[in-house]
Amino acid sequence: MSRIGKQPIPIPDSVKVQILSNIIEFEGPKGQLSSPLIPGIKAEFKDNMLILTRENDTIQLLSFHGLCRSLAANAVTGVSSGFTKQLEIVGVGYRAKLDKNKLELNLGYSKPVIYNIPSDIEIVLEKPTLITIKGIDKQRVGQEAYRIRSFRKPDPYKNKGIRYVGERLIKKERKAGVSVG
Repeated sequence: MSRIGKQPIPIPDSVKVQILSNIIEFEGPKGQLSSPLIPGIKAEFKDNMLILTRENDTIQLLSFHGLCRSLAANAVTGVSSGFTKQLEIVGVGYRAKLDKNKLELNLGYSKPVIYNIPSDIEIVLEKPTLITIKGIDKQRVGQEAYRIRSFRKPDPYKNKGIRYVGERLIKKERKAGVSVG
């Protein structure tokens, strides 16, 4: 029984909803997004609430019910307020610089890493070591944050690298029997 799928999605007054046969389109102050509507799941809009219902209780349709509801809720949040992810750069000499639509990362390599910023994503540098990624699509924001993080993942021995703000890292001990010299 899908508990997520049964929950109604509150729609703010600034968001317009259009229900088509296989997608739901949302338009708000931040932009326009669409959410898929899988066959067997129906959407109806009443009293500023979007309610998704399913035809039967097959296992496949139960899981798709919750998925469709989550994707639609994320689209509503995206077009009304947007999503953000923050990355923190830790390490001596590690920093970022923003030039128009390029992000230059100095991460201890011989040359700086140049990252071209996609058109649907906005990147803000609050400090040279704090990167904020903003956008309306939750999946795209998370994907681009992961792509930037992958240039220098946190080292398990020194905890240097790019990490999400609030990410807990477990520092490993050095190997026993290795002489430090």
